[in-house]
Amino acid sequence: MTTSDMTDPMADEAANITPLHGDEGGIGFRSPPHNFEAEMALLGAILVNNRSFERVQEFLFPEHFADPAHASVYAACAHLIEHGQIADPVTLKNYFKDDADLQAIGGQSYIAELANAVITIQNALDLGREVYDCFLRRELIDIGGQVVNGAYEYELDTPAPQQIERAEEMLFQLAEEGSTETGFRDFKSAVTGAIDMAAAAYKRDGQLVGVPTGFTDLDKLLGGLHESDLVIIAARPSMGKTALATNVAYHAASTKQRKDGPDGTEIEESESVAFFSLEMSAEQLATRIISEQAHVRSDSIRRGDVREEEYNRVFAVSQALHGLKLFIDDTPALTMSQIRTRARRLKRQHGLSLIIIDYLQLINPPANSRGDNRVQEVSQITRGLKALAKELNVPVIALSQLSRAVEQREDKRPQLSDLRESGSIEQDADVVTFIYREEYYREREQPTPRDSEKQETYLERQHRHDELMEKCRGKAEVIIAKQRHGPIGTVVLQFNGDYTQFADLSPDDYLPEDRY
Repeated sequence: MTTSDMTDPMADEAANITPLHGDEGGIGFRSPPHNFEAEMALLGAILVNNRSFERVQEFLFPEHFADPAHASVYAACAHLIEHGQIADPVTLKNYFKDDADLQAIGGQSYIAELANAVITIQNALDLGREVYDCFLRRELIDIGGQVVNGAYEYELDTPAPQQIERAEEMLFQLAEEGSTETGFRDFKSAVTGAIDMAAAAYKRDGQLVGVPTGFTDLDKLLGGLHESDLVIIAARPSMGKTALATNVAYHAASTKQRKDGPDGTEIEESESVAFFSLEMSAEQLATRIISEQAHVRSDSIRRGDVREEEYNRVFAVSQALHGLKLFIDDTPALTMSQIRTRARRLKRQHGLSLIIIDYLQLINPPANSRGDNRVQEVSQITRGLKALAKELNVPVIALSQLSRAVEQREDKRPQLSDLRESGSIEQDADVVTFIYREEYYREREQPTPRDSEKQETYLERQHRHDELMEKCRGKAEVIIAKQRHGPIGTVVLQFNGDYTQFADLSPDDYLPEDRY
């Protein structure tokens, strides 16, 4: 056998290896994704016809260009055009006298070359998308590098699940905003957003812009639940916090909002609601919602102690609920980081209009903060909830317990100072709402005969108690104690304890009165 007849397996394997892109001199170097030709063509199109800038200005910014000189030219064009001036090689001359990046590639003559080399301006949008796509790919490479380096570095403070959450966070931000950091917004864009919101409300004839709660008077006072707001619903046990939250969740998920579609026309779209239940199971919450809507006691449903007509109502309601975009996560003891990760994932997959958390004090503090006092832990949690509302641009409702100080007062209506670990909750929340049911306390104050008390006096006290019970029976006060963007006040709702259901009060004039 001759040498030429022998086959070297290693040589064959090496021959099948695909060389790296941009491999120069066998070094194995890969340059980051870029398209300098597209950047040059886009800049030339803008210089020839400034209207081309309008096609890309909504999504393309200077930092998206791979070449720093091209980024400088684009920023200068944007500045001139937004100030009503013409951007061309002549008007740009004074901008680049001291620009080292531009001087290195030709200076003023290079700008003129860009304008003279343009073939067509019709494809400016496609060129802008190509530049933006290359930017996203570079960002993905950067995120990938951070993930790889972080995984190699073994640190007790950053276990693998936390690194996964961080990777998801960076990918979500890139998908939503095209950048891992948003930076400053000029006041012009903030004013434009405010005017757009006002215009949307005007077009709806004064109807809600925010997510509806389903309660007429409450929606009038709040204007619905607004994007990026943190809403606290607080009460003592048995006041109906979870009941109100499930009522709002059902109303929101069953509401179709009119929104602008991709082609500019109005479309109807169901609201998507995420419900984090750290106390009750998903089945218990579902039973509550079925009970509310079918008007069948939830304990009867659990025991199977229902009549045929009630069973038929339960079945019909459960069928109707199948189509709701209401997602329940009943994992106990979640951390703020886990809630954030799961909410981001849900928004990517199904959209997201509202987040509800039941309840705030059951959220686990971050691992590195355990051992701090409870006030500091709650402060971190409330700041995290507010940051989540802003990041996902949805309202977040968090239920909260009240301290026992309420029970020590004659008037047991809650106050802001009654919030447990209250400082940060009150400070971070945009809206603080309390639930107060006088009926709950009246039921526990049934008069009993006193020593040496006349029968007439006892009967008079009993009669007075019955009168007060009748006035507050089935009523619940929802007290808006803080609203960053609107008035405070009290809304009275009907409460049906059998079905744990809140409803609008029929206008028969219930006015909450002092207890004594």
